[in-house]
Amino acid sequence: MPIVQQGNVNTTALVVPDLYVQIVPPQNVVINGVPTNVVGMVGTASWGPVGTPVAIGTMSDYAHTFGPILARKYDLGTPVAIAVQQGAWNFRCVRVTDGTDTAAAFQLPNTTLVFTALYSGSLGNQITVALDVGSKASSWRLTVSLPGLQPEVYDNITGSGAAFWQALANAVNHGQGPQRGPSQLVVANPGTTSAAPVAFSWNFSYGVPGTDGATTINATTLVGVDTLPRAGMYALRGQGCSLAVLADADEPGSWTTQAAFGLSEGIYMILTTQAGDNIGSAVFAKQSWGVDTYAVKLMFGDWVWWNDQANQIVRLVSPQGFVVGRLANLSPEQSSLNKPLYGVIGTQKSGNPGSGQLATYSSAELSTLLSAGIDVIANPQPGGSFWGVRGGHNGSSNAATNGDNYTRLTNYIAATLAAGMGQYVGQVVNASLFRRIRATQLSFLQGMLSQGLLGSTDGSLPFSVVCDSSNNPLARTGLGYVQSDAQVRYQAINEKFIVNVEGGQTVQVQRQIVPTAPGAFAA
Repeated sequence: MPIVQQGNVNTTALVVPDLYVQIVPPQNVVINGVPTNVVGMVGTASWGPVGTPVAIGTMSDYAHTFGPILARKYDLGTPVAIAVQQGAWNFRCVRVTDGTDTAAAFQLPNTTLVFTALYSGSLGNQITVALDVGSKASSWRLTVSLPGLQPEVYDNITGSGAAFWQALANAVNHGQGPQRGPSQLVVANPGTTSAAPVAFSWNFSYGVPGTDGATTINATTLVGVDTLPRAGMYALRGQGCSLAVLADADEPGSWTTQAAFGLSEGIYMILTTQAGDNIGSAVFAKQSWGVDTYAVKLMFGDWVWWNDQANQIVRLVSPQGFVVGRLANLSPEQSSLNKPLYGVIGTQKSGNPGSGQLATYSSAELSTLLSAGIDVIANPQPGGSFWGVRGGHNGSSNAATNGDNYTRLTNYIAATLAAGMGQYVGQVVNASLFRRIRATQLSFLQGMLSQGLLGSTDGSLPFSVVCDSSNNPLARTGLGYVQSDAQVRYQAINEKFIVNVEGGQTVQVQRQIVPTAPGAFAA
């Protein structure tokens, strides 16, 4: 009684009399939506791997991997911290350098043993290595520590002469078993030393200093290269990001490159103009560089005053972190318009904190910016006196596609179908395949409808899927083509809310009579 998977046996050519049990997989396959809260961040740091995307969930994770927030332009931690304040918690962070970064190193006096920081960066200068008596008799214990991180302890290192230093290096570089893996702070090279071990405690500040490689950073560095090994923005390829920020990249020359990347990866790129920009130059720059696409959201260079608690100062920072954090904490059908932003003390237009200035944008100024496809952080909002994104628009000039919701929903649907529909490639083309393809897509869209991501004002079904012989003629399927055509109507965003009020002593009031059920009291 053979048990086989459906399709593994030619059931029209069986010879042996027997019972054949075929396992038939579910015919209506369902697909789950991809995450829409993954934020790609690119910038400089004082520690951590270079050009490698690292998953970060909290500021504690960030400090452990990339070191502290630094009060400088292009800092990676600053927009991450600001986005966390808005509720974001799912990041892919990429550190960049200008190529001059070095790793801190320390040579133990009177030996050839050299400790080198695992990563380049100035944070490595704070590493301390200490050797003292181990737990077992005639053994030694090495402790490697960095402020803010759990010390690494390598206990019960034994041996004499060169063998001891080799054993110490092996413990650091390869670990001492599952409970004490390789060091995440340093690597050790024993050299040829054979001196007898003695207790010591040394800080890397006495050795060769590590440097961040952040002196000549610009937007080109943040964009990086798309050849292996990828660097900068291009390291985010295939990471599932729905939003991305190149920290403080305010040079217009990078905008079209970021737009192209956003289109190819389905990522909403959050851009900014330079700090202290004026409306005319911002509009001119966007038009000059031809950035007219839904793939980017260009923020006006009215940078934001923010309380940097890590450095205990009030800093002027890019609006990118606020916007990307707010969007990451919204469902994709939503707009950033009229949603509160947290941590904003003021902006350049409103004046320095404590100045008492409360300048706001006029309708003419907002009209100029939004008409050009440039958004801005402002106070007040339509909903009250709070800081928020004033337009909720992307960089497109097309009124049908210029909303945050269009970019995010389009990318979400496309990414989900790309992740789930590939299972049908390689299957036999017939009516059953058409039915299953259509059922899978309808199931996904129905799920969006039931969760409020889709809807309609009249209650009609806001989507349709066609996959049958009408759009798959034999001339096409005979060549191996199968086509599925879906139409999805998004929900509009209420941007211009008109409330009509007719008042006066001669107004004739027409009251609406609401029908009531039999036996019920009329309101």
